[in-house]
Amino acid sequence: MTVGSPLKLIFQFSIPLLFGNLIQQVYSLTDAIIVGRLVGTQALAAVGTTGPMNFLVFGFVYGLTSGFAIISAQRFGAKDEKGLRQSVAVNIKLNLLSAISITSLSLLSSKPILLAINTPKEIFSYSLNYINIMYMGIIFMIIYNTGASILRALGDSKSPLYFLIISAVLNIFLDIVFILYFQWGVAGAAWATIISQGISGILCVVHIIRKFPILHLTKKDFERNPYFTFQHLKIGVPMAFQFSITAIGVIILQGALNLFGANHIAGYTAAQKVEQLIGIGAGSFGTTMANYTGQNLGARRVDRIKAGVLSGSFLTLIFAFFGMFISLTFSSQLTSLFIDTTTSEGAIALEASKIYLRGTAPFYPALFLIFIFRNTLQSMGRGFVPLLAGVAELVARFIGALFFPMALGFLGIVLAGPFAWFAAVIPLAIAYFWTIPKEHLYLDPLP
Repeated sequence: MTVGSPLKLIFQFSIPLLFGNLIQQVYSLTDAIIVGRLVGTQALAAVGTTGPMNFLVFGFVYGLTSGFAIISAQRFGAKDEKGLRQSVAVNIKLNLLSAISITSLSLLSSKPILLAINTPKEIFSYSLNYINIMYMGIIFMIIYNTGASILRALGDSKSPLYFLIISAVLNIFLDIVFILYFQWGVAGAAWATIISQGISGILCVVHIIRKFPILHLTKKDFERNPYFTFQHLKIGVPMAFQFSITAIGVIILQGALNLFGANHIAGYTAAQKVEQLIGIGAGSFGTTMANYTGQNLGARRVDRIKAGVLSGSFLTLIFAFFGMFISLTFSSQLTSLFIDTTTSEGAIALEASKIYLRGTAPFYPALFLIFIFRNTLQSMGRGFVPLLAGVAELVARFIGALFFPMALGFLGIVLAGPFAWFAAVIPLAIAYFWTIPKEHLYLDPLP
């Protein structure tokens, strides 16, 4: 990605990521549709209540693994094969430690968090069962994300897509078997997800071993190197905490939402599933910018980073306006996929979902641009500002959750999200335009 048209390269690299993120959303969408339709509104609310908790943990994992892979992208861009192998070795060691510690902490904290966010009694046991099963599959998510991030760092964004397609088909099959035939309810949806993710992770590892001899590691690659380990943590940890800080804000907002009851939670959940599907463009272009920036920083092509941000912003805004049109025009049709609207509970949930989508859609451009600026700054080694932007987003969600519902009711919960998006994108944009002209951008050398 260090040679050729930035617009063309970013678009081509993003296409497999778009499809990959679309397939990943199939996990979540399939669970929600099958649970909402076959188990009921309360079950959908139970899954929805755990969404911010999933985001807290899995967002941390995603940020950590993606951040570690940025070093690999930099070494690949600099044509440093030794450094690339050392980076992958550090990746493996750090992620194994992460899997053990994150899984333990997550399982210990799940019940207290559900209690703290006012989870309704009628869905509490379902929520706790679902989230604990999901947490037991953290190791599988780490394996997949590590493998996929390394492949993308080497410019291969297609292979992770293929493995996700296989995994998504398996997930749908297992959802039907576990929920419809075994009658496992929300627990069946969780088991289907983690088994499918485990398969995709194994496929990634096997593919790397077979197709990338450059990544065949030796004992020497795993030798202790404190400085190089610090370089990985310097990027990976702020990225991970940035996601987690954002998730804490979402959890606070979920606590305010839960006071409105299970029907509004179900409607909010259905609308968020639609929004997440629409938002795959934002995440895809953000991941592309992380790899693009990492490789060009490794090649010391700051001029190409500037051109890439311009191209990436143009592409992501096209997706933002298209998503805005879809949400405003087809809000009822899309959310009714998840909700049985023939019941009184379903009718309330549907109305809540329409309020959500119509309230947030006009602000999609701000949401989409967050990913461009944040991922670019992180790949440039400027992780502190994205972390501060995450704190600003957290504070904005807290303020929104505390004050907006008092004046606007459920709409106040909805508008707290866009308020947080603006709180994040403004400092990120300022930091990027302040940082990029400076000539002291450099790639930290290996000791």
